[in-house]
Amino acid sequence: MGILSNIFRKIFPSSHPAATQATTPTAGTAAAPAQPTTTAAPAAAPMAEVDVEAILNGMAGAAGQALNWRTSIVDLLKLLSLDSSLQSRKELAAELHYTGDTNDSASMNIWLHRQVMNKLAANGGKVPADLKD
Repeated sequence: MGILSNIFRKIFPSSHPAATQATTPTAGTAAAPAQPTTTAAPAAAPMAEVDVEAILNGMAGAAGQALNWRTSIVDLLKLLSLDSSLQSRKELAAELHYTGDTNDSASMNIWLHRQVMNKLAANGGKVPADLKD
């Protein structure tokens, strides 16, 4: 299971499609044979938007320490009780297809934070505009 999946599970409610998708294995699962049909498949239900800022601010208020999740990937991971080590961040960078130098941790961290916010927004999270592309 990837680090991004762990982030999704910590932020999205378990009933949210992003959290469900993050925990549902897709590789190696057998699909039932397709049956021919003349009716179109029903449209997927719209994702319920989750206010990421409100959730993280609430967690930060209860954290008992000052964590700046709005600008720091390290603080965001700490707030979510996830491993914030350089090795963990490098793994997240690989998961998100970072093409820069992972030894330049400052640049990588800025990129990681932006990408995580973009992924949260793309998966039904309401993320402040200044935190995403």
